Amino acid sequence: MGERKTILLRLDPKKFKALEKWAADEFRSTNGQIEFIIDDALRKAGRLKGNREEGMEEKKDLLP
Repeated sequence: MGERKTILLRLDPKKFKALEKWAADEFRSTNGQIEFIIDDALRKAGRLKGNREEGMEEKKDLLP
């Protein structure tokens, strides 16, 4: 996966509880859920290309 950066994220307790519940519902850690949400938002905004794994080709590039 490559180098990972550490950041400090401040959330109000109500949002954090909702995030923890969402993560548990999807069998992810809270950190994993935050990464999932950010990845999804970046892809939808067209700011992150490719598949989940770094360095993989986009699915459309795999079609003949």
